[in-house]
Amino acid sequence: MAIAFNPDEVFEIARQMERNGAAFYRRAADNAADESHIILFQDLAEMEDSHERTFARMQEEMTAESKTPAAYDPDSEAARYLQAFVSGHVFDLSADPMRFFDQEVARDMVAVLRKAIELERDSVVFYLAMKGTVQPGHSEDSVGAIIEQEMSHIALLSEQLAAL
Repeated sequence: MAIAFNPDEVFEIARQMERNGAAFYRRAADNAADESHIILFQDLAEMEDSHERTFARMQEEMTAESKTPAAYDPDSEAARYLQAFVSGHVFDLSADPMRFFDQEVARDMVAVLRKAIELERDSVVFYLAMKGTVQPGHSEDSVGAIIEQEMSHIALLSEQLAAL
């Protein structure tokens, strides 16, 4: 049986993920020594900001009908499941995304790039699930476009990693 999520809650979580991702990249830019890495991380932060704005617009454009879950869920089980997934695996909403930078390994650009790739991959997985849970006809193309952009982030980060 498929779980139907309340799109309003899904968009709120997605927006927080994007804010956390932007903060992560800004901190990475602040810590980077190489100018090309600084520019890369600043650009990625701006892209995450753009994604957050896209999700905010999509959330605002939802009708009252599309904000209701597609299935009866009196205990908000679907929302709790989604929150648990995000809290444990994707730009952790329950923790400060900057904690990574408190570790010694954060001074190593290879480790920073690998962490960024890991987080982007997890985001793609979340957005693929999200795309499948929003009610049909509601901004599926926009979510798909963000998935493509997140995948391009992985490619950019992988190119930088390979160049080191």
